[in-house]
Amino acid sequence: MFMRGRPITMFIPSDVENYEDVRIELPSERLKLEWVYGYRGRDCRANVYLLPTGEIVYFIASVVVLFNYEERTQRHYLGHTDCIKCLAIHPDKIRIATGQIAGVDKDGRALQPHVRVWDSVSLSTLQVIGLGTFERGVGSLAFSKADSGQHLTVIDDCNDHMLTVWNWQKKSKIAEIKTTNEVVLSVEFHPTDPNTIVTYGKSHIFFWTWNGNSLVRKQGIFGKYEKPKFVQCLVFLRTGDILTGDSGGVLLVWTRSSAETVPGKGPRGGHVVAGHEGSVFCMCEMRSGTLLTGGGKDRKIILWDHELRADREIEVPDQYGAIRALSEGKGEEFLVGTSRNFILRGTFNDGFLVEVQVRAHDIMKLIEADGYSLDPVRPWFLYLCDGFRVSVGPLLYLCDGFRVSVALRWEHGHCADFHPSGAVVAIGTHSGRWFVLDAETTDLVGIHTDGNEQLSVMRFSVDGNMLAVGSHDNFIYLYNVSDRGRKYSRYGKCTGHSSYITHLDWSPDNHYIMSNSGDYEILYWDVTKGCELIRNRSECKDIDWATYTCVLGFHVFGVWPEGSDGTDINALMRSNNRKVIALADDFCKVHLFAYPCSKAKAPSHKYSAHSSHVTNVSFLFNDSHLISTGGKDTSIMQWRMRSVPMCPRPWCPQRVPPGEPRCPPAEP
Repeated sequence: MFMRGRPITMFIPSDVENYEDVRIELPSERLKLEWVYGYRGRDCRANVYLLPTGEIVYFIASVVVLFNYEERTQRHYLGHTDCIKCLAIHPDKIRIATGQIAGVDKDGRALQPHVRVWDSVSLSTLQVIGLGTFERGVGSLAFSKADSGQHLTVIDDCNDHMLTVWNWQKKSKIAEIKTTNEVVLSVEFHPTDPNTIVTYGKSHIFFWTWNGNSLVRKQGIFGKYEKPKFVQCLVFLRTGDILTGDSGGVLLVWTRSSAETVPGKGPRGGHVVAGHEGSVFCMCEMRSGTLLTGGGKDRKIILWDHELRADREIEVPDQYGAIRALSEGKGEEFLVGTSRNFILRGTFNDGFLVEVQVRAHDIMKLIEADGYSLDPVRPWFLYLCDGFRVSVGPLLYLCDGFRVSVALRWEHGHCADFHPSGAVVAIGTHSGRWFVLDAETTDLVGIHTDGNEQLSVMRFSVDGNMLAVGSHDNFIYLYNVSDRGRKYSRYGKCTGHSSYITHLDWSPDNHYIMSNSGDYEILYWDVTKGCELIRNRSECKDIDWATYTCVLGFHVFGVWPEGSDGTDINALMRSNNRKVIALADDFCKVHLFAYPCSKAKAPSHKYSAHSSHVTNVSFLFNDSHLISTGGKDTSIMQWRMRSVPMCPRPWCPQRVPPGEPRCPPAEP
């Protein structure tokens, strides 16, 4: 095997009698997406709605989630190939349109931005619109309302922010025009006038008259009112007027009667209401005709009566972030999407309930879920967040079903491992410090330091009596462990790698360690001899490994794609029953290979849901589920493992004798 032109030597185990006879088949196991943790609120808007089915619809990564919060179930629309950025509900409340950005697959081929219209009951795709038309991505979209949703308007997120109008059922583009080089935040059809479209964004609001293939623009006139930096949101009032909210916290009413006669000049803002401290980020008209507005800076939701007088208000707690989306729920309830990627359900009387949360992206910054670990005795998983911060550090969560609790706030977490007893968890950070927490209470048990560089991997031995800590200073630090993971004493240090430690595994007898480095090394260590480097690596070819997370080794080298530069694979893990290998790649995919995988170009099952590099994968202790974490998409995916009977290859239905059962095709 070669990596970046360098040979990587691996020795064939003694139990392989003839390597030429080794054949790698697809595994009989499959993955099915069962649960998605996360919501994209940090940089999107108007993307949380309640459907007639009682489900909340929203998106994260390339998945649209339909979440029934009463029954605690999820369904998923999986038609997209890259990041979803916007969502619109058809007037019938059943059909949904979602738009995605442009992307690139692992072979460098472009994944074109497009809109998908789909049925929220059957989850079937009805139309795919705009392939080859949109340049950068779909920034905003809206169904027409006055003609029962026959048309769809779309804003391309390119420099010219092209506005297009489509007959979506025929996939035909009717009209197209450049809007502005400034940022366009959203587009809306007028609910009663089928020929009026409104766009708004940085220092503008445009009123478009649509007639056939023609679009004519009129600019809203702020007149005596200060032009805001951004028009952030709008709602159509039952009077036919338009109400906008802007970055200055102002609500401004636009009436048709105030339109200028000068060509290109549209309605004039005519009535101002002081709304929020800071921006008015979103608005929602309730069934009663009252209005809700959501503030960015002040985090307030204000209820306005029919005369636009403030009636009631409630503040979203600071830990949830600023308000990004607001929509009507059941009864008096409303739904709130926040900048820290929470979805809240609340009322003015009872406050808020958290329905969706994965804060792997704090302070509206891009933060990656760099690593996590699985509890060895309970269906819990732990994930760590890393990235830019202001004053609040990344968070660590212990997830048990729908419960998520914050455990650590003061360090950039990067790697972790549960003690085999499940009593404690050890967390490595970017600073070289590592923490031991009680897995039940999240109380701090101890703090230790190894060097001053990032810790990249932590692994307890099988018996729990030792801990190996891999660092970016090229060393592996070893500790004796006692008292069920509560006491630690330095045992030694493994010295020999020429680059930072990336992965390591223990042997079942706790005597040996296998490790990989950033320089694509495979080294072996005899722990019983004081962390001695085993220089004759052929002596290690028959060592069994309790876990297999090293991405380089004889039993897994077949997972590497041809011509890889060493960055294509971020993580892998062998299942506990030793049947399959789960792999996280750099091209948004989760793979499932058969184990062992010791032949080049091995086949795999591939699964899409992430829209960024997949940073890690790990099986639950009983192999019932696989957990995968995204990088820039800040999502966590929970996959259910299932076995599907494999038919002998080749298999042809015509050859099945009469009366014999046929092997059903595998589910995708």
